[in-house]
Amino acid sequence: MGAQASKQIARRKAISTEKQTLCDLKGSCGTDFPGSDYRPADRQNWMSGIGPDKIRINQIVWPGTHDSATNKIGIPFVTRPFAQCQSLSIYRQLCRGARVLDIRVNQDRLICHGILKTYSVDVVIADVKKFLSETQSEVILFEVRTEFGHDDPPEFDRYLEEQLGEHLIHQDDAVFGKTVAELLPRRVICVWKPRKSEAPKPGGALWGPGYLKDNWIDTDLPSTKFESNLKFLSQQGAAAGRRFFYRVENTVTPQPDNPIVCVKPVTSRIHSYARLFINQAVAKGWGDRLQILSTDFIDEDFVDACAGFTYARAEGKA
Repeated sequence: MGAQASKQIARRKAISTEKQTLCDLKGSCGTDFPGSDYRPADRQNWMSGIGPDKIRINQIVWPGTHDSATNKIGIPFVTRPFAQCQSLSIYRQLCRGARVLDIRVNQDRLICHGILKTYSVDVVIADVKKFLSETQSEVILFEVRTEFGHDDPPEFDRYLEEQLGEHLIHQDDAVFGKTVAELLPRRVICVWKPRKSEAPKPGGALWGPGYLKDNWIDTDLPSTKFESNLKFLSQQGAAAGRRFFYRVENTVTPQPDNPIVCVKPVTSRIHSYARLFINQAVAKGWGDRLQILSTDFIDEDFVDACAGFTYARAEGKA
């Protein structure tokens, strides 16, 4: 009992120290970067606002959401706080400016996060289609994966092609160097990551797992995650030369051996440091490697930071 109490005291001290480390870094370095003062006039159409003929796919800094479809997961006030990573529907996230969706399914085509499940993936597809019908030049990177511990939904690749067919940008490495305008009217890059089923074939309507990569660090320590994200980003090539998307997650994760296991209070330890991350990536000479930045509980400032850096790249200022 005493050893466990001592361990928890040490954990709380470590969390407090790491939170202060990021706060001090922000105070000394600020959060400026090329385009940091840019604010989209309309976040629902922020790519259009920059210019579809000006921005190439590999220039975009994509604002993404982590565990995107968890706004109604679990039982409210009971299990939901342990698995909910977004409070907005997929449609509202897209209207707010999110352009990368992290969708996790089970064998019944239900959205899930671990053992908890929520609505059908049909709800997600309907929200995506609604958003696409209301916009003209916004491109979405739509990642769908079978959640860990679950089986793949039967014939799910066929389902995705049937549901999104007219919107799908087919797999082609040349896409990375093209402008948004050159891809229109197709506006969805769909990455399907099955656990056991056959992965999408080259040149098809869907993109395979190797086209969206990251280095997930499972920790609730904010400075540890921040520094690890920078380290792994430094090991990537420039986005302009890559033929895959690379994601950095501006999140930390509740740990089972810590008394605080609800997502929101834990992820808040790093949530406000997205601008600092871009600032530090640029300061260290790694700004050209940044491509996808994802978060829990996406907000307007997060979108503005990604859109601003994208704008700076399109204008030749970054």
